[in-house]
Amino acid sequence: MDTPQLHQIVISALEDIKARDIETIDTSKVTALFDAIVVASAESGRQTRALARNVVDKVKEAGGEVISVEGEDSGEWVLVDLGSIVVHIMQPAVRAYYKLEELWSTTPASRRTAA
Repeated sequence: MDTPQLHQIVISALEDIKARDIETIDTSKVTALFDAIVVASAESGRQTRALARNVVDKVKEAGGEVISVEGEDSGEWVLVDLGSIVVHIMQPAVRAYYKLEELWSTTPASRRTAA
């Protein structure tokens, strides 16, 4: 599965369960490990786990591969590794603390685009 198709599946899966503030960061020029990061917010541990599970289910249904899922125990920050895309689903306080968008972005915040 190519990265744009995988990206569309991820975004759709996140929107299905009402993720907030979904943002995609192109990391292809920063690292060779993956092409993009998708960051989304959830209101509770239950919602972060539900969002992660929906991403995993939708990717598998489409024939994609899920490398790993981390953080489901606490639910504050769940990471879904899809190979070319890494999905971070975080509660707002955790997202504000770690500021992944600033860490990985190669462009100023005012020029980034939200998905």
